[in-house]
Amino acid sequence: MGKVVVLVLSIVICLATQQAMAKEKHIKYTEKDLLRKSIVYDKNTPDVFYCPVNKPTGMDKMIVRSRPLHKLCEHEGKPLPAHYKSDCYNDVDESNYACKEKYRIMMRLNPPGSDAPFNGQRLSRFMDMDDDMKRVKSKKH
Repeated sequence: MGKVVVLVLSIVICLATQQAMAKEKHIKYTEKDLLRKSIVYDKNTPDVFYCPVNKPTGMDKMIVRSRPLHKLCEHEGKPLPAHYKSDCYNDVDESNYACKEKYRIMMRLNPPGSDAPFNGQRLSRFMDMDDDMKRVKSKKH
């Protein structure tokens, strides 16, 4: 009788653990996530990126404008000047995510070993910060 109770308890614990892990895998998008991930790059138009003009209500209902690629993360995470006029809604083009995207795009356009490799020393700190965040999150769980 005792073995049966232990077996049932262990099965219940396993099922509860699997259910909790399944809830963690489900991603809920908040307004902030939608906004920061609204930078779009199309490899068919390599000189421009697209960002929202107005507050996005959904990925399928977003009005975007094209901007030159050099305008993406042009201040490299530093505070914006007082006279700065935003290119995109809510300065999404100057966010940390935008700088990570620019680094990723530039490394894709000019990979190491190509004729003109991208020297991303100034932007690489954003990728390092992303790795640090992943480590911190994995330690919490």
